[in-house]
Amino acid sequence: MSELDQASSHPSGRWRGRFRGTLKACGAALAALPRAALDIALPTLCVACHEPVAGDGVCAACWGKLSFIAPPFCARLGIPFVYDPGPGLLSMQAIADPPAYQRARAAVRYDDVARTMVHALKYQDRTDLIPAMGRWMARAGQELLAGADALIPVPLHWRRGWSRRYNQSGALAAVIGKSNHLPVIGNALRRVRPTLQQVGLSKADRALNLQGAFKVPPEDKSSVQGRRIVLVDDVLTSGATVDACARALLRARAASVDVLVFARVVDTVQTPI
Repeated sequence: MSELDQASSHPSGRWRGRFRGTLKACGAALAALPRAALDIALPTLCVACHEPVAGDGVCAACWGKLSFIAPPFCARLGIPFVYDPGPGLLSMQAIADPPAYQRARAAVRYDDVARTMVHALKYQDRTDLIPAMGRWMARAGQELLAGADALIPVPLHWRRGWSRRYNQSGALAAVIGKSNHLPVIGNALRRVRPTLQQVGLSKADRALNLQGAFKVPPEDKSSVQGRRIVLVDDVLTSGATVDACARALLRARAASVDVLVFARVVDTVQTPI
């Protein structure tokens, strides 16, 4: 028997082993105490008004301030109409400047509360917002999801993904995919070059900024070809980003591309044609 075996078989050796195990367990419990204390001392706050809230990260009062988008709206762009013209009619914007994607739907207008939610998810790690945002998106996109084969989140460039630590569009897609039994194809669409922030750029400059930014690699084209894709993003402003993504997917022979976002900018309520 080795010296190590002798030490472990001796009563004092067994006592030392048990003592070390107890210390280790106590250390783990003590390490967890600060987090538990923090959870008690700092409860989840409403993302907009900062009042304590349980559940989805938005209190009832601020939830009531969200402008949910519901029919009537443009069948192509999902922009609200001033009155109900009947099914299938398009807005002037959709006719004058049709996008590469087939249809777009959004859960809410990009107003003050929605903007706060999007920014908190992107930049403040408020991942507690994801389940509610995903549910609202799934409800708004029922028509798109019913005929879809797969979801693809708008990708981040790897440098931006590294700094943010996660892709908010991918997290939203995961919630929507799970509730609708749809696969999420996370790597088929790549942002192959970094782009400038779109904020402050004109529509023409936004399109130029995104030219050639997205690509489906040859080895991933089989996961896209012939499939009806729903592209998922957090917010739609000018539509330049999702349009560039849709063009890349259609070049890879996707059967169709629809767009589902949490919030979209609505400058003016549209008049149907």
